[in-house]
Amino acid sequence: MHTMEARLRESFIGGLDGVETAYRDFLNQLTRHLRAYLRNRIPLLQDDVEDLVQEILLAVHNARHTYRSQMPLTAWVHAIARYKLMDFFRAYARHESLNDPLDDHLGIFTVSDIEPSEARRDIGKLLEHLPEKQRLPIVHVKLQGMSVAETAQLTGLSESAVKVGVHRGLKLLTARIRGTA
Repeated sequence: MHTMEARLRESFIGGLDGVETAYRDFLNQLTRHLRAYLRNRIPLLQDDVEDLVQEILLAVHNARHTYRSQMPLTAWVHAIARYKLMDFFRAYARHESLNDPLDDHLGIFTVSDIEPSEARRDIGKLLEHLPEKQRLPIVHVKLQGMSVAETAQLTGLSESAVKVGVHRGLKLLTARIRGTA
């Protein structure tokens, strides 16, 4: 008997190989799995589950080329789902804050919205120059807040390789910023 991981993986890989029915089967299985996953995580916001399922399915479809066959498919999908869920929570919090009186947030006008986006762009440019085994651990552990174990599972690296990748990558980034690399 197949486990869920094996069934999803078989359908997903078949879909990547161009078998339309396999990819449709993957999407149907994943839809059922995601509904249950999200219903457990946002029990008070059940009306938003279907929209989130669709967003996650679209993100999985758009990122399908990033999947590495040596990593568990469900870990890869759950990472995408967690990011979409965090985006949802951020948007929900912003929406809820729109109902707050403006007087409570006068400090908002003293902070530039441009600075964080510029910083993200600059960090992105710096990270582009790192090898994948250093860039991915930094992105997942330091920027996205994943644990070393989660990053190892997602990237297929060992936990020690993730730690070494973060250390060496940050060392190289520091040298680049100082102009010594």
